[in-house]
Amino acid sequence: MATKTEAKTKFTKETYLYWYELMLLLRRFEEKAGQLYGMQKIRGFCHLYIGQEAIAAGAMSATKPSDKFITAYRDHALAIAKGITADACMAELYGKATGCSKGKGGSMHFFSKEKGFFGGHGIVGAQIGTGAGLAFAEQYQGTDNVVLCFFGDGAARQGILHETFNMAMLWKLPVIFICENNMYAMGTSVERTSNVLDIYKLAEAYEMPSDTIDGMSCEAVHEGLDRAVKRAREGNGPTLVEIKTYRYRGHSMSDPAKYRTKEEVEEYKEKDPINVVLKTIQKNKWATDAEIEAINEKVKNEVEECVKFAEESPWPSDDELLKDVYMQQDYPFIVD
Repeated sequence: MATKTEAKTKFTKETYLYWYELMLLLRRFEEKAGQLYGMQKIRGFCHLYIGQEAIAAGAMSATKPSDKFITAYRDHALAIAKGITADACMAELYGKATGCSKGKGGSMHFFSKEKGFFGGHGIVGAQIGTGAGLAFAEQYQGTDNVVLCFFGDGAARQGILHETFNMAMLWKLPVIFICENNMYAMGTSVERTSNVLDIYKLAEAYEMPSDTIDGMSCEAVHEGLDRAVKRAREGNGPTLVEIKTYRYRGHSMSDPAKYRTKEEVEEYKEKDPINVVLKTIQKNKWATDAEIEAINEKVKNEVEECVKFAEESPWPSDDELLKDVYMQQDYPFIVD
Protein backbone atom coordinates (compact mmCIF):
# COMPACT_ATOMS: atom_id res chain seq x y z
CA MET A 1 0.00 0.00 0.00
CA ALA A 2 3.02 2.24 0.20
CA THR A 3 3.93 4.78 -2.40
CA LYS A 4 7.20 6.62 -2.85
CA THR A 5 6.76 10.34 -3.26
CA GLU A 6 9.02 12.33 -5.56
CA ALA A 7 8.69 16.02 -6.33
CA LYS A 8 6.38 16.52 -9.32
CA THR A 9 4.28 19.60 -8.68
CA LYS A 10 5.45 22.92 -10.09
CA PHE A 11 5.50 25.33 -7.19
CA THR A 12 5.24 29.09 -7.42
CA LYS A 13 7.86 31.73 -6.82
CA GLU A 14 5.95 32.78 -3.68
CA THR A 15 6.10 29.25 -2.27
CA TYR A 16 9.86 28.97 -2.77
CA LEU A 17 10.46 32.36 -1.16
CA TYR A 18 8.21 31.35 1.74
CA TRP A 19 10.12 28.09 2.17
CA TYR A 20 13.48 29.84 2.06
CA GLU A 21 12.63 32.50 4.64
CA LEU A 22 10.92 30.03 6.96
CA MET A 23 13.72 27.45 6.85
CA LEU A 24 16.36 30.13 7.31
CA LEU A 25 14.54 31.44 10.38
CA LEU A 26 14.31 27.93 11.84
CA ARG A 27 18.01 27.30 11.17
CA ARG A 28 19.19 30.59 12.64
CA PHE A 29 16.92 30.24 15.67
CA GLU A 30 18.29 26.78 16.41
CA GLU A 31 21.88 27.87 15.88
CA LYS A 32 21.34 30.72 18.33
CA ALA A 33 19.66 28.37 20.81
CA GLY A 34 22.70 26.08 20.66
CA GLN A 35 25.01 29.03 21.24
CA LEU A 36 22.98 30.30 24.20
CA TYR A 37 22.86 26.81 25.68
CA GLY A 38 26.65 26.75 25.66
CA MET A 39 26.58 30.10 27.50
CA GLN A 40 24.20 28.53 30.08
CA LYS A 41 21.49 31.03 29.22
CA ILE A 42 19.29 28.03 28.41
CA ARG A 43 19.18 25.12 30.86
CA GLY A 44 17.83 21.59 30.92
CA PHE A 45 17.40 19.49 27.79
CA CYS A 46 17.65 21.01 24.33
CA HIS A 47 17.13 19.15 21.04
CA LEU A 48 17.86 21.02 17.81
CA TYR A 49 16.13 20.59 14.44
CA ILE A 50 19.08 21.64 12.28
CA GLY A 51 18.99 19.71 9.00
CA GLN A 52 15.29 18.76 9.19
CA GLU A 53 13.79 22.13 8.20
CA ALA A 54 12.32 20.93 4.90
CA ILE A 55 9.79 18.87 6.84
CA ALA A 56 8.42 21.91 8.66
CA ALA A 57 8.35 23.95 5.45
CA GLY A 58 6.61 21.28 3.37
CA ALA A 59 4.14 20.54 6.16
CA MET A 60 3.12 24.18 6.39
CA SER A 61 2.53 24.63 2.65
CA ALA A 62 0.52 21.38 2.54
CA THR A 63 -1.86 22.30 5.38
CA LYS A 64 -4.12 25.15 6.45
CA PRO A 65 -3.87 27.26 9.65
CA SER A 66 -6.74 25.45 11.42
CA ASP A 67 -5.01 22.06 11.12
CA LYS A 68 -3.28 20.84 14.27
CA PHE A 69 0.34 19.81 14.87
CA ILE A 70 1.68 17.69 17.72
CA THR A 71 5.23 16.44 18.09
CA ALA A 72 7.94 15.15 20.41
CA TYR A 73 10.59 17.14 22.25
CA ARG A 74 12.48 18.33 19.12
CA ASP A 75 9.77 20.94 18.81
CA HIS A 76 11.19 24.45 18.38
CA ALA A 77 11.07 24.56 14.58
CA LEU A 78 7.58 23.12 14.16
CA ALA A 79 6.27 25.53 16.80
CA ILE A 80 7.71 28.55 14.99
CA ALA A 81 6.51 27.25 11.63
CA LYS A 82 3.00 26.88 13.06
CA GLY A 83 2.97 30.53 14.04
CA ILE A 84 4.29 30.83 17.58
CA THR A 85 6.57 33.86 17.54
CA ALA A 86 10.33 33.56 17.87
CA ASP A 87 9.99 35.90 20.86
CA ALA A 88 7.64 33.53 22.71
CA CYS A 89 9.76 30.50 21.81
CA MET A 90 13.07 32.01 22.93
CA ALA A 91 11.47 33.31 26.13
CA GLU A 92 10.27 29.78 26.83
CA LEU A 93 13.79 28.44 26.39
CA TYR A 94 14.91 31.05 28.94
CA GLY A 95 12.12 29.99 31.33
CA LYS A 96 10.56 33.45 31.25
CA ALA A 97 6.91 34.34 31.94
CA THR A 98 6.44 35.60 28.37
CA GLY A 99 7.24 32.16 26.93
CA CYS A 100 4.68 30.16 24.97
CA SER A 101 4.21 27.87 28.00
CA LYS A 102 4.62 30.68 30.54
CA GLY A 103 8.22 29.65 31.16
CA LYS A 104 7.14 26.37 32.73
CA GLY A 105 7.65 24.01 29.81
CA GLY A 106 11.13 24.77 28.58
CA SER A 107 12.60 23.37 25.39
CA MET A 108 10.57 20.16 25.30
CA HIS A 109 7.11 21.52 25.99
CA PHE A 110 6.19 24.34 23.62
CA PHE A 111 2.43 24.82 23.31
CA SER A 112 -0.16 27.12 21.79
CA LYS A 113 -3.82 26.23 21.55
CA GLU A 114 -4.43 29.41 19.54
CA LYS A 115 -1.91 28.41 16.88
CA GLY A 116 -2.97 24.76 16.86
CA PHE A 117 0.36 23.54 18.24
CA PHE A 118 -0.20 20.94 20.95
CA GLY A 119 3.34 20.18 22.06
CA GLY A 120 6.26 19.32 22.64
CA HIS A 121 6.08 15.97 24.53
CA GLY A 122 8.95 14.63 26.61
CA ILE A 123 7.66 11.07 26.99
CA VAL A 124 8.75 9.04 23.96
CA GLY A 125 5.73 8.18 21.82
CA ALA A 126 3.17 9.87 24.08
CA GLN A 127 2.11 12.27 21.33
CA ILE A 128 1.06 9.38 19.06
CA GLY A 129 -1.98 8.54 21.17
CA THR A 130 -2.67 12.19 21.95
CA GLY A 131 -2.49 13.04 18.24
CA ALA A 132 -5.19 10.47 17.51
CA GLY A 133 -7.23 11.97 20.34
CA LEU A 134 -6.98 15.41 18.77
CA ALA A 135 -8.11 13.92 15.46
CA PHE A 136 -11.07 12.26 17.17
CA ALA A 137 -12.07 15.65 18.60
CA GLU A 138 -11.99 17.23 15.13
CA GLN A 139 -14.05 14.36 13.72
CA TYR A 140 -16.54 14.54 16.60
CA GLN A 141 -16.97 18.29 16.17
CA GLY A 142 -17.58 17.88 12.45
CA THR A 143 -14.68 20.01 11.21
CA ASP A 144 -12.58 19.20 8.15
CA ASN A 145 -9.35 19.84 10.04
CA VAL A 146 -6.60 17.25 10.11
CA VAL A 147 -3.90 16.50 12.66
CA LEU A 148 -0.24 16.05 11.80
CA CYS A 149 1.33 13.84 14.45
CA PHE A 150 5.14 13.84 14.31
CA PHE A 151 7.40 11.29 16.02
CA GLY A 152 10.90 9.92 15.58
CA ASP A 153 12.20 6.55 14.45
CA GLY A 154 12.86 5.63 18.09
CA ALA A 155 9.24 6.25 19.07
CA ALA A 156 8.13 3.94 16.26
CA ARG A 157 9.16 1.05 18.55
CA GLN A 158 6.68 2.01 21.28
CA GLY A 159 3.61 -0.12 21.91
CA ILE A 160 1.31 2.91 21.87
CA LEU A 161 1.94 3.22 18.14
CA HIS A 162 0.27 -0.12 17.40
CA GLU A 163 -2.66 0.49 19.72
CA THR A 164 -3.22 3.91 18.17
CA PHE A 165 -2.89 2.68 14.58
CA ASN A 166 -5.56 0.07 15.21
CA MET A 167 -8.01 2.57 16.69
CA ALA A 168 -7.28 5.29 14.12
CA MET A 169 -8.02 2.92 11.25
CA LEU A 170 -11.10 1.51 12.94
CA TRP A 171 -12.57 4.99 13.38
CA LYS A 172 -11.05 6.49 10.20
CA LEU A 173 -9.57 9.38 12.15
CA PRO A 174 -8.25 12.44 10.22
CA VAL A 175 -4.65 12.05 11.39
CA ILE A 176 -1.38 11.80 9.49
CA PHE A 177 1.24 9.89 11.43
CA ILE A 178 4.62 11.32 10.42
CA CYS A 179 7.79 9.46 11.34
CA GLU A 180 10.71 11.87 11.05
CA ASN A 181 13.30 9.17 10.47
CA ASN A 182 16.65 10.89 11.06
CA MET A 183 18.32 7.46 11.21
CA TYR A 184 19.26 7.53 14.91
CA ALA A 185 17.15 7.06 18.04
CA MET A 186 19.39 9.04 20.38
CA GLY A 187 22.63 7.28 19.47
CA THR A 188 21.20 4.01 18.19
CA SER A 189 20.81 3.46 14.45
CA VAL A 190 17.60 2.09 12.99
CA GLU A 191 19.47 -1.05 11.92
CA ARG A 192 20.19 -1.90 15.57
CA THR A 193 16.60 -1.52 16.79
CA SER A 194 14.46 -3.45 14.33
CA ASN A 195 14.41 -6.04 11.60
CA VAL A 196 12.00 -3.73 9.73
CA LEU A 197 14.16 -0.91 8.38
CA ASP A 198 11.41 0.70 6.29
CA ILE A 199 9.18 2.16 8.98
CA TYR A 200 6.31 2.90 6.58
CA LYS A 201 5.78 -0.87 6.34
CA LEU A 202 4.41 -0.90 9.90
CA ALA A 203 1.15 0.44 8.44
CA GLU A 204 0.58 -2.71 6.39
CA ALA A 205 -0.63 -4.72 9.40
CA TYR A 206 -3.54 -2.29 9.75
CA GLU A 207 -4.21 -1.84 6.02
CA MET A 208 -3.31 1.80 6.52
CA PRO A 209 -2.09 3.78 3.48
CA SER A 210 1.58 4.65 3.79
CA ASP A 211 4.24 6.67 2.04
CA THR A 212 8.01 7.20 2.13
CA ILE A 213 9.39 10.64 1.40
CA ASP A 214 12.72 12.38 0.90
CA GLY A 215 12.80 14.71 3.89
CA MET A 216 15.60 16.84 2.46
CA SER A 217 13.23 18.11 -0.26
CA CYS A 218 10.50 20.66 0.45
CA GLU A 219 8.79 19.66 -2.78
CA ALA A 220 8.67 15.96 -1.91
CA VAL A 221 7.45 16.65 1.63
CA HIS A 222 4.67 18.89 0.34
CA GLU A 223 3.63 16.35 -2.29
CA GLY A 224 3.42 13.43 0.10
CA LEU A 225 1.69 15.30 2.90
CA ASP A 226 -0.71 17.01 0.51
CA ARG A 227 -1.92 13.61 -0.63
CA ALA A 228 -2.29 12.32 2.94
CA VAL A 229 -4.06 15.49 4.07
CA LYS A 230 -6.50 15.28 1.18
CA ARG A 231 -7.32 11.66 2.07
CA ALA A 232 -7.92 12.55 5.72
CA ARG A 233 -10.00 15.63 4.90
CA GLU A 234 -12.27 13.56 2.68
CA GLY A 235 -13.00 11.19 5.56
CA ASN A 236 -10.80 8.31 4.41
CA GLY A 237 -8.76 8.06 7.57
CA PRO A 238 -5.09 8.08 8.54
CA THR A 239 -1.83 7.66 6.66
CA LEU A 240 1.61 6.70 7.93
CA VAL A 241 4.27 8.85 6.28
CA GLU A 242 7.92 8.01 6.80
CA ILE A 243 10.02 11.07 6.05
CA LYS A 244 13.71 10.24 5.74
CA THR A 245 15.72 13.16 7.04
CA TYR A 246 18.91 13.88 8.94
CA ARG A 247 19.95 15.99 11.92
CA TYR A 248 23.37 17.61 11.63
CA ARG A 249 23.82 17.95 15.39
CA GLY A 250 23.68 15.31 18.10
CA HIS A 251 20.47 13.99 19.61
CA SER A 252 20.63 16.75 22.21
CA MET A 253 23.13 19.38 23.23
CA SER A 254 24.88 16.84 25.49
CA ASP A 255 25.43 14.37 22.62
CA PRO A 256 28.82 14.54 20.83
CA ALA A 257 27.41 12.21 18.11
CA LYS A 258 30.52 10.02 17.94
CA TYR A 259 28.44 7.11 16.66
CA ARG A 260 28.55 8.42 13.07
CA THR A 261 31.32 9.55 10.77
CA LYS A 262 32.08 13.08 9.61
CA GLU A 263 31.80 11.81 6.05
CA GLU A 264 28.22 10.70 6.68
CA VAL A 265 27.23 14.09 8.05
CA GLU A 266 28.91 15.94 5.18
CA GLU A 267 27.12 13.73 2.66
CA TYR A 268 23.76 14.89 3.98
CA LYS A 269 24.87 18.52 4.19
CA GLU A 270 25.43 18.43 0.44
CA LYS A 271 21.65 18.03 0.14
CA ASP A 272 20.91 20.84 2.59
CA PRO A 273 17.29 21.92 1.91
CA ILE A 274 17.97 25.62 2.45
CA ASN A 275 20.73 25.65 -0.13
CA VAL A 276 18.65 23.59 -2.57
CA VAL A 277 15.70 26.00 -2.34
CA LEU A 278 17.99 29.01 -2.63
CA LYS A 279 19.59 27.59 -5.79
CA THR A 280 16.12 27.06 -7.29
CA ILE A 281 15.23 30.69 -6.55
CA GLN A 282 18.46 31.91 -8.09
CA LYS A 283 18.20 29.64 -11.12
CA ASN A 284 14.71 30.95 -11.91
CA LYS A 285 15.70 34.54 -11.09
CA TRP A 286 12.83 34.86 -8.63
CA ALA A 287 14.84 37.17 -6.40
CA THR A 288 17.85 39.42 -6.87
CA ASP A 289 20.95 39.16 -4.71
CA ALA A 290 19.77 42.29 -2.90
CA GLU A 291 16.34 40.77 -2.20
CA ILE A 292 17.90 37.57 -0.88
CA GLU A 293 20.23 39.58 1.32
CA ALA A 294 17.20 41.50 2.63
CA ILE A 295 15.57 38.21 3.67
CA ASN A 296 18.80 37.13 5.34
CA GLU A 297 19.00 40.42 7.23
CA LYS A 298 15.34 40.24 8.24
CA VAL A 299 15.85 36.77 9.72
CA LYS A 300 19.05 37.83 11.48
CA ASN A 301 17.27 40.78 13.08
CA GLU A 302 14.30 38.64 14.13
CA VAL A 303 16.58 36.21 15.94
CA GLU A 304 18.53 39.01 17.60
CA GLU A 305 15.29 40.64 18.71
CA CYS A 306 13.92 37.42 20.18
CA VAL A 307 17.05 37.02 22.31
CA LYS A 308 16.70 40.61 23.53
CA PHE A 309 13.01 39.95 24.28
CA ALA A 310 13.89 36.84 26.30
CA GLU A 311 16.68 38.57 28.18
CA GLU A 312 14.44 41.46 29.19
CA SER A 313 11.34 39.40 30.04
CA PRO A 314 10.41 38.75 33.69
CA TRP A 315 10.64 35.42 35.46
CA PRO A 316 7.34 33.72 36.37
CA SER A 317 5.95 35.00 39.68
CA ASP A 318 5.76 32.74 42.73
CA ASP A 319 1.96 32.54 42.54
CA GLU A 320 2.29 30.77 39.17
CA LEU A 321 3.88 27.70 40.79
CA LEU A 322 0.73 25.58 41.04
CA LYS A 323 -1.27 27.13 38.22
CA ASP A 324 -1.87 25.02 35.09
CA VAL A 325 -1.18 21.86 37.12
CA TYR A 326 -4.00 19.35 37.33
CA MET A 327 -5.04 18.58 40.90
CA GLN A 328 -7.57 15.93 41.96
CA GLN A 329 -9.70 17.59 44.61
CA ASP A 330 -12.69 15.24 44.82
CA TYR A 331 -10.90 12.59 46.85
CA PRO A 332 -8.56 13.74 49.62
CA PHE A 333 -5.43 11.72 50.31
CA ILE A 334 -5.89 9.00 52.92
CA VAL A 335 -3.06 8.90 55.40
CA ASP A 336 -2.59 5.74 57.45
